[in-house]
Amino acid sequence: MTNSECSIGIIGGSGMLGRAISHALLDRKIIPASDFWVSNRSGSTAGFEHFPDINVTSDNKQLSDACKIIILSVPPALASEISIHVADRLVISVMAGVTVSELQALTGSDRIVRAMSSPAADLGLAYSPWVATAQVDAADRAWVTKIFKACGTTDEIDDEAHLDHFTAMTGPVPGFVAFYAKCMVDYAVTAGISPAIADRAVRQLFLASGAMLAHGKPTPSEHVQEMIDYAGTTAAGLISMQNSPIPEAIAEGLEAAVKKARNIR
Repeated sequence: MTNSECSIGIIGGSGMLGRAISHALLDRKIIPASDFWVSNRSGSTAGFEHFPDINVTSDNKQLSDACKIIILSVPPALASEISIHVADRLVISVMAGVTVSELQALTGSDRIVRAMSSPAADLGLAYSPWVATAQVDAADRAWVTKIFKACGTTDEIDDEAHLDHFTAMTGPVPGFVAFYAKCMVDYAVTAGISPAIADRAVRQLFLASGAMLAHGKPTPSEHVQEMIDYAGTTAAGLISMQNSPIPEAIAEGLEAAVKKARNIR
């Protein structure tokens, strides 16, 4: 498919994740706005005021008839209500916990991509891993990569079960990172630092840390070891945390999220 031959539609495109992906594709001009479709229950254009040329409908069949690529982004509990049959379409799902085999049964398509993304797609900062069926050809894969690169960073993975782990780890943004930031802000406030200054300081810390991790060569593990080897104040804190139940508690929290992803409906 070339650009002129392709049209993309998002069922559930007005939800938090669907809108973020929609904005990523429209802002980065992956296809012309006139070739882009959104369906939602009301047919409302709310959230898309800056894109007057897109097509908005409340009829999933109308969208699926018009589009070569269909992205499913409805709450998993509502997956059975999608009501489309698109045997000849490429279907990409970002619904947590809905398996490839279930997606095939729901849509009638064998060209299935199951993925996980996040609302950070709106900023071009999402991580979007995906797995594809054998019927997804090289041209399809190129489009999937193009779509998710517009949202941030992407990888095709081999094991569908790992998507549940990514749902837990990288799906919630800021999610678990926000919890750690909250703990730091709470500590600072308890020490007498004003809440506004504590909040600003920790936000900047996480912005800088994220940028360094994203753009630097050292792995997270190497960063930690470097700080420990420096033997300064950070080393004292890191060693204390390593010897505490924190690593196990983080793993337990992530595992609880994985189990929920597998039983979300």
